[in-house]
Amino acid sequence: MYFSGDPSTRKRVDLGGRSSKERDRQKLLEQTRLERNRRLWVKQQNASALIIQKWFRGRKAVEAEHSRVREQFYGTYGKHCQNVDRHSFGPDSEFLRQLLFFFNAQNNDDFTILVETCRLLLQNVRDSGDIVSLFAGVNYSTKHALVGYRVKQLALTCIWAIYQNRKQLKDQLVTVSRDSSLTATLLLEAVVLLIDPKLPWACKVVGYLLQKNAFALFREIVLTGKENTRTSILKEIFATQGLSQHYIHQMAQCVRNVLPNDVSVECPGYACLLGNTVETAGAALSHANCSFEMAIDLAAVTTFLLQALPPIKSSSPEIRQSSTMDEDDMALPDEMEIVLNKDLEQQIAHAMHSRFLLQLTSVLFGGISRVSNSNHGLDDKEVRAIGAACGFLHVAFNTLPVERMMTVLAFRTELVQVLWNFMKQCNENKKWPSLPEQLSYLPGDVPGWLLPLAVFCPVYKYMLMLVGNEEFYEQEKPLSLKDVRCLIVILRQALWHLLWVNPVSHSNSVKLVKNTSPYNGNPVESIKQRVSLVASELLSQLQDWNNRQQFAPPSDFHADGVDDSFISQAIIDGTKANDIMKQAPFLVPFTTRVKIFNSQLLAIRQRQGSHGVFTRNRFRIRRDHILEDAYNQMSALSEEDLRGLIRVSFINEFGVEEAGIDGGGIFKDFMENITRAAFDVQYGLFKETSDHLLYPNPGSGMIHEQHLQFFHFLGTLLAKAMFEGILVDIPFATFFLSKLKQKYNYLNDLPSLDQELYRHLIFLKRYQGDISDLELYFVIVNNEYGEQTEEELLPGGRNQRVTNDNVIPFTHLVSNYRLNYQIRLQSSYFMRGFQQLIKKEWIDMFNEHELQLLISGSLDSLDIDDLRLHTNYAGGYHSEHFVIEMFWEVLKGFSLENQKNFLKFVTGCSRGPLLGFKYLEPVFCIQRAGGTASEEALDRLPTSATCMNLLKLPPYRSKEQLATKLLYSINADAGFDLS
Repeated sequence: MYFSGDPSTRKRVDLGGRSSKERDRQKLLEQTRLERNRRLWVKQQNASALIIQKWFRGRKAVEAEHSRVREQFYGTYGKHCQNVDRHSFGPDSEFLRQLLFFFNAQNNDDFTILVETCRLLLQNVRDSGDIVSLFAGVNYSTKHALVGYRVKQLALTCIWAIYQNRKQLKDQLVTVSRDSSLTATLLLEAVVLLIDPKLPWACKVVGYLLQKNAFALFREIVLTGKENTRTSILKEIFATQGLSQHYIHQMAQCVRNVLPNDVSVECPGYACLLGNTVETAGAALSHANCSFEMAIDLAAVTTFLLQALPPIKSSSPEIRQSSTMDEDDMALPDEMEIVLNKDLEQQIAHAMHSRFLLQLTSVLFGGISRVSNSNHGLDDKEVRAIGAACGFLHVAFNTLPVERMMTVLAFRTELVQVLWNFMKQCNENKKWPSLPEQLSYLPGDVPGWLLPLAVFCPVYKYMLMLVGNEEFYEQEKPLSLKDVRCLIVILRQALWHLLWVNPVSHSNSVKLVKNTSPYNGNPVESIKQRVSLVASELLSQLQDWNNRQQFAPPSDFHADGVDDSFISQAIIDGTKANDIMKQAPFLVPFTTRVKIFNSQLLAIRQRQGSHGVFTRNRFRIRRDHILEDAYNQMSALSEEDLRGLIRVSFINEFGVEEAGIDGGGIFKDFMENITRAAFDVQYGLFKETSDHLLYPNPGSGMIHEQHLQFFHFLGTLLAKAMFEGILVDIPFATFFLSKLKQKYNYLNDLPSLDQELYRHLIFLKRYQGDISDLELYFVIVNNEYGEQTEEELLPGGRNQRVTNDNVIPFTHLVSNYRLNYQIRLQSSYFMRGFQQLIKKEWIDMFNEHELQLLISGSLDSLDIDDLRLHTNYAGGYHSEHFVIEMFWEVLKGFSLENQKNFLKFVTGCSRGPLLGFKYLEPVFCIQRAGGTASEEALDRLPTSATCMNLLKLPPYRSKEQLATKLLYSINADAGFDLS
């Protein structure tokens, strides 16, 4: 047989390993799928076409029917309702049925007919006084379904007609007029008449309007032309005849269970309802006959609606400028952030204006005594008023921009005094009433002090930011110092309960997000976290006031339950004690915190030392170039090297290394000399206040090109001294020390910098005349080294005059500029260098006054008996040696000033360690100078290996000789004239 195939055709091979049959099967399946999809698409097309055709034919049929019924209506009742009488509104008449069927709000003839219908309705009711019989005839019970349907359709039609023609009716809507012939007036009065609370169908009609999003329609009507007017006819109409009071009361009863449907994602129904309620209720609150019950209901409704609202950001440039935060402190947005419509957001924010807050608090607190009387219990009205006000304000603080609210509440209402009298009376009676649940939206078993504290603390804290020292200490405003001491006790007990006795669920409460709804999730846990935060902030602020001028013993701030168990927990992250040290360290006595601080430093040194991390670094320092040499050599060290031992050898003026082995004393000598040189005001990096306290020189850049690098170095230098337990005698200004804690300074901190500027700002704050006559603007003038510059306090400040309305923000901005902004770069670099060795959370345990004690020690620690107890002896001396006995007797007889000079002579610092001389490093030692009691030895002066804590003492034989020689040595070293 012979081959008969085509030799040019090769067999196809599928490199994927599939056979041709499998390949053909896959292709067939794909074709089948595509064909099925095509048939489905054609079917959907045909179905859609049918739907469109049906809808179109239906619309045409409806329009034709509308036209037919309209013509029939014209023939029966007339084109202008000239044939309409009282019986036309009855159940057997076709008048309302036909009108509601064909009505089109955009048809001018239909709109005219509706307006005339409302006029006739109002006229008939005025004539007969009975609207029920007008719609139902003689027997309402048999016709109630038909009547209810017609009434609710008519009410909605009137609202829809105004909404559709709101632009044409703009002039009528934004003008308060008593002319009842106005179109808008007729339609709105008809709606008011139909939803009168006394009518049997009122609830059904209002419920129907709620379902049909009538509140969203009202919002658009209210906003029409709102920017050009201060009031509107809509608000006036709903504020009269008790309408607002009735329906606000009804909403207070059912708003938690029934909310209007959302118009859109940006316009939630609850937000529209809130805006409308506050807009209209504001007019009702201004009426003289506004009742206490209405204010209670209004607070309850707005509280519930506000808590569902996402936070509204501030739009005030003045506050944004004065409250600038570091980037690290900026809150990150939530992943599912809800963004309201800007117009709706603006409506709500503007509706909660200062007048609304004043009116609401005035009505709520109108009958409450401003004087605390513990002999009489709290009446129900006072408890309800406190609950309503606190519930509303607590939610408002978390939702609305607080800056303008705080100014109004702090200085134009009696909120602080009312709340304080309430809390004081409860504390004296040792009984806190439970606030009504329907007002506070918190369970009845929640402690009664939580909500009042959540509102009182931020408002009083805001007052303290602006009050002057004279007002607080001398005039004792806004609270007497006796009351402030009582407040400290209340806050301390509340904080200890929240943080230790019954702590909130474990979380990073220190970083609590401030602008989140307090009722999302667990409302009780949320308000506990909030109170723990605001109470700790206020108590910390009161401690600052007490440090400036003591009015309460420091022990008033300390909790009673701090023991050894607490201290052992405090250094462990995640424990209750550790959380307290982060959020409310003032609850723990200062000496206990110092022990915790020292234990943290010791743990770091031991932990890293055990791993061989510490390295020995040797500095060669020229005494006449100590600052430059130290800067160059220390700046080259890594953070790990900075934690290690540093040994110093000095080079004299001839370039020869001085004799001596640095066992720690020479390094302390080096630290004393370099800090004395670097922080000297003559060097230009620091300036002095009138009290000789140091702060960064704002003009340091004009003297040193690398001034910021020097500040970083000085921060590291100070941290190294604290890390090694070396006290340095450098007095810093309090407002600068606050920079190490990343805190902001306020008006009451200004006297420590510029007493004259502070007096001027207080004068402006109290000025009774027109401040604009003073020709002040939002600018400040700097004068550094003869160079005068002008800085704007906010954008456009050169053109913005200071007035009575903005003088408080002006004082804020001036204080902020001098105390914070002007030294921000120097402080920032100093802080960065400082935090290389000393963690921020360690420093946050102490206030500024205590931080200065950590740096320089305390005069209270200068205890000669304690120093004697912790002294070593060498060279033949011992504790019972007659020279040593004589030495201690002489030293104890010195004046305090001479004792300080002696301590500085032997340790380099005139103050003792905070926890006593047990913690002095290295231990103080007295060494015998000269081997014998020869005349040559006795003629020597006592000498000190400076900063080595070593005293070389010759063996004197009389107290008089020892005292004379010792006084000469220490006072000569202190720089006194002994001639």
